[in-house]
Amino acid sequence: MFPLARAAQRLVARGIQHTAVRQAHRKHEPTFHDKYGTMVLLSGAAMFTAVWGYALTQLGIEWGFSPVGRITPREWRE
Repeated sequence: MFPLARAAQRLVARGIQHTAVRQAHRKHEPTFHDKYGTMVLLSGAAMFTAVWGYALTQLGIEWGFSPVGRITPREWRE
């Protein structure tokens, strides 16, 4: 069993070495995320902050969620 396991380990190691050599010789071309990833992330964060900043400060939302004391019942019509 030991020689078989050692042979399998060598085979796996050789495959990993071949893959590493193949990738080392390939030129890395920048993708969309490499080029614009940070800019897109920052512009999205700025947009998120601007929209929520407007919503929280300008829309006049009342933040008390309980209707107790604000709603008066009407008389029942028959």
